[in-house]
Amino acid sequence: MTQTVFLDDCYIKELDAEVASVEGSKVELDKSIFCYQGGGQPSDQGTITAGNEQYKVIDVRKEQGKIMHHLDKEGLQKEDKVHCVLDWKRRHVLMRYHTALHILSSIVHQQAGALITGGQIDLEKTRIDFSLEDFDREKVAEYVKEANNAIKKNMLIKMYFMKREEALKRPGMVKLANAVPPQVENLRIVEIGDVDTQADGGTHVANTSEIGQIEVLEIKNKGKSNRRVYFKLVQP
Repeated sequence: MTQTVFLDDCYIKELDAEVASVEGSKVELDKSIFCYQGGGQPSDQGTITAGNEQYKVIDVRKEQGKIMHHLDKEGLQKEDKVHCVLDWKRRHVLMRYHTALHILSSIVHQQAGALITGGQIDLEKTRIDFSLEDFDREKVAEYVKEANNAIKKNMLIKMYFMKREEALKRPGMVKLANAVPPQVENLRIVEIGDVDTQADGGTHVANTSEIGQIEVLEIKNKGKSNRRVYFKLVQP
């Protein structure tokens, strides 16, 4: 199995690795800095170089238990020694949005008891869907204001692993509706100051000072109890 270096340290930008398996233009590495698509977060991109040949990483997905790196062309062989370089600018934007999404979803959950029904992170904006029967745009504005106040506190983000059984005993560890954490012995926990703690497998910034501020773009009523908020991040 691929060693998921990006889960231990989200700030490693380059890495030497070895090709573990090849399926045409898709390769599995023995270790990787490229986060795969999941939980509404797009995959990382970057380059993999072997000798004088460079390959673009255009997508990364978990397929049948393997982390497969989709490249722009074929050519790599099993046991090739490669050098990986992350598209850091792209990654950092996704990290900022992901941490902001956690903060906002946690505040909505705390204040309204709403569960998150969906979300999609993008480079220019992000959306969050949540279950809330009492739809009040002014309340949503208050949630965003509270989230921005939390971001201004320059809180540290900690990531660590916890026994699955112990983690799931804690209330609020899972805030996604109908979400079932993976059947693994240890769950990766993301803790954002005193605002949010939950099981999560994505990448995050180390401090909320890196995020910027949340600016709401649009609020939609998507049904009886499904609300959608689009937002972007701007510098305070």
